[in-house]
Amino acid sequence: MAVVWRVRRSFSMSEEQSQDTMATEEFQAVIQRCQILEEEDFRGEDFNLFQVAGQKCLEEGYAAQVLEVIQNEKNKVIVKSMGWNLVCPLVRCILSYKQEDEKREHCLKILDRLVELCNPKELLLGLLEQIEQTSGEQISQTILLLLQPLQTVLLKLHSKKSYSVGLSLSTILNQLSLLPVPYTKEQIQEDKLSLCQCCNAVVDFAKPFVDEVKNMEASTESDDKELKEELLKFCLKSLKYPLLIAQLDQLHDDIEEDPLRHFAAEILGILLDIGELLPTMFSHHRSRNQNWNNKDFLDVDRKHSADSLACLSYLVFVQHFGIDCFPMVFSPSYLLQCNMTHIEVLLRRKEESVLTKGLDLLGNCLLRMGDKSLPHQYLEFKGFITASQDLVKVMTLCPIEHLRKKSLKILQLYIDKFDAEGKYTLFRCLLKTSNHAGVEGYVIQNIKNQIDLSLKSANDNKWFTGPQLVSLLDLVLLLPEGAETDLLQNSDRIMASLNLLRYLVIKDNEYDNQTGVWTELNKIEQNFLKPLHTGLNMSKAHYEAEIKSKKENRRESHNSKTVCSVTVGGEKMPNMTTEMQLQVLHSALFTFDLIESVLARVEELIEVKTKATADENIGGQMKHLIS
Repeated sequence: MAVVWRVRRSFSMSEEQSQDTMATEEFQAVIQRCQILEEEDFRGEDFNLFQVAGQKCLEEGYAAQVLEVIQNEKNKVIVKSMGWNLVCPLVRCILSYKQEDEKREHCLKILDRLVELCNPKELLLGLLEQIEQTSGEQISQTILLLLQPLQTVLLKLHSKKSYSVGLSLSTILNQLSLLPVPYTKEQIQEDKLSLCQCCNAVVDFAKPFVDEVKNMEASTESDDKELKEELLKFCLKSLKYPLLIAQLDQLHDDIEEDPLRHFAAEILGILLDIGELLPTMFSHHRSRNQNWNNKDFLDVDRKHSADSLACLSYLVFVQHFGIDCFPMVFSPSYLLQCNMTHIEVLLRRKEESVLTKGLDLLGNCLLRMGDKSLPHQYLEFKGFITASQDLVKVMTLCPIEHLRKKSLKILQLYIDKFDAEGKYTLFRCLLKTSNHAGVEGYVIQNIKNQIDLSLKSANDNKWFTGPQLVSLLDLVLLLPEGAETDLLQNSDRIMASLNLLRYLVIKDNEYDNQTGVWTELNKIEQNFLKPLHTGLNMSKAHYEAEIKSKKENRRESHNSKTVCSVTVGGEKMPNMTTEMQLQVLHSALFTFDLIESVLARVEELIEVKTKATADENIGGQMKHLIS
């Protein structure tokens, strides 16, 4: 049996060796066939046989034999014409081998030889095809593997190099855009999919071409101009992704060097190296200013998303990348005007990191200015009205609490920078467009503060006293839908309006009537106070009936934990037990009682002031008759 086994094993090994050598023999046969041909005599069949045989050798582990053939000087012509066909299986094999595997080293040497000998244009397409076809974790592995060979191939090109450089950079960035951007400190340190490593490797890849543009001395060559344009496109695309999405604040002090911040600094460096970009960033959209000599940027910008310029603006003014190269001759108000387009772009996105950039950019621009320094005419410029509306949307719709709070702070900062007429215009706009009782209540509180300043100031402020104020009060002292208004949903606005009216009645005497409130009292009673009384009576009756019904149902069921739904303030609440529903209903009644108590106090003050004025008038008339 042992003899039989040895015979079988011997036969099996020889059969295996026969199959193994078959692949290399086939490859050698193809090489020998092509060696006797001139380069111009190579046919499609020869290319196909070379590719199939070479691929089979590589996949079966005979990289050493393929390397031997590739390095043979006799095969130089064959490799030059056909070698690029091996790029696909070669890359696949390199990625499959471990770092220390000898076969991997053989494959890398084959790749180097192909880069040295093959037609650059054909090899370029082969390399880009491999980058384009990868997915998942292999995206970064393939890019890191092929960047150096790709750079070498591009440097060999002479005609149409600019187009090829642009195509390469675009292909690389398109693939990198499929990878998620690391956000937290842990994610950045881990760099699981090597996005950070790839980004900085791409910068090194681009440096020879940046140097080429940098060293141009007013070149008129079209290819030189095109190369500059391709690098601009690369920078703009990098700004859009990953830099727009990346967390670029210096929050990670324990990270020696944040790779994405480093990438941002490198991109700004490239922009500065290839032209006067930063001033143009702000003047390109203003048709009256076309004096900058960087017309290439103007052309490129029109073809790209505004996201890139918005991110660039954030990097310059918030993170101060390249700020030393920015001419400090522009006024803070002009910089705010120029940045409004970028701020609008950022605030209309939904990603946390992008919204943060928009809020930081607006806040940074505003902090450069003094209070009341922004003339009301600026509200006629594009973006100034919509900026306040975008802030309101973040305050009311953003699910991230710290961004809502930050937006509120910046809205107040924004209001503070305008002169009196500007504030007045903003208040009118926000009252008409916010559609949110909390925001309206906040605006009404701001109006009260401005009236207080006006009444205390020696300078006459026509915007928050007299007829102008009366026009504004018409928007404040009313119920949006009369007595049918949902008082619970609008409680913030109603309480702010009542507090404003109480303040006006206390601070402004009927004789002085600086605010105009006393001449408008009848209208205020008809549009606001009487409908509010009616609405309160209706709402309290409705909620008291609801409470009574819930209590009766609870007694009948003998189970306070029965789950059902309830609608409050026009919104369906989550499923709650009967006890939870009763708590909500009692809370609503408490709100109505609070509104009612303030309303009663306002009416009491009006009555007292009116009676006192009437008594004074009668007393004055009596004195006149006696005298």
